[in-house]
Amino acid sequence: MFAPQGPTVRELAVQALSSVEHGYDLLAPKFDHTPFRTPDAILHSVAAALDGLGPFGRGLDLCCGTGAGIGVLEAVCRERVTGVDISAGMLAVAARSHPEADWVRADARALPFSSGFDLAVSFGAFGHFLPRERPALFAQAYAALRPGGRFAFPVVAPARPGSPAYFALLGFDTAMRVRNALWRPPFVMYYRGFRLRDIQRELAAAGFGVELYALRELGQRRDGSPRARLVVAVK
Repeated sequence: MFAPQGPTVRELAVQALSSVEHGYDLLAPKFDHTPFRTPDAILHSVAAALDGLGPFGRGLDLCCGTGAGIGVLEAVCRERVTGVDISAGMLAVAARSHPEADWVRADARALPFSSGFDLAVSFGAFGHFLPRERPALFAQAYAALRPGGRFAFPVVAPARPGSPAYFALLGFDTAMRVRNALWRPPFVMYYRGFRLRDIQRELAAAGFGVELYALRELGQRRDGSPRARLVVAVK
């Protein structure tokens, strides 16, 4: 799962026993050599879908990590792009890879922006927010956009019950819940609770109109439905 340049088991254990912020500070130098980085196939598929909706002006990568999504914004935005993340370590790595972008350290639940962006994206970050926190997160994204702006992110279809992927995710979530019951500070990283129907409802409650686009390049499930969709929330 990990490239030779990736973190050791000991380093992962130390990260897992830290807070989300400090854990990612520790992991940042080796993050791009782990399976936690958003795959290029997803990034390219999202960029192609957004290209058909743009071009856009200013872009924002919400919970940007080491900046994998910045290339998507640069491909579809005509003006400067900005990455925001709570981890100073992740931002430092991102800034070295994309010196032309702007970088802001902030909690996504309290963004220092107001109506300044035409497009906001986010990749792989929502598992770090509890379901009760998502309404505030979506409200912050809404406030950061100009009227007519879009908030876009991919959603992968849930694993089929009984499949290896299903049990892997179930085991990971269970391990995280046990860890958080026994250890402080908590490390929130739950992905099984991020359901499309809930997301659509919460985005609508924040004031967005919601559109869905199939990411066909990422394949189909057995029933013919797409393996992944792009959620585009319009202010």
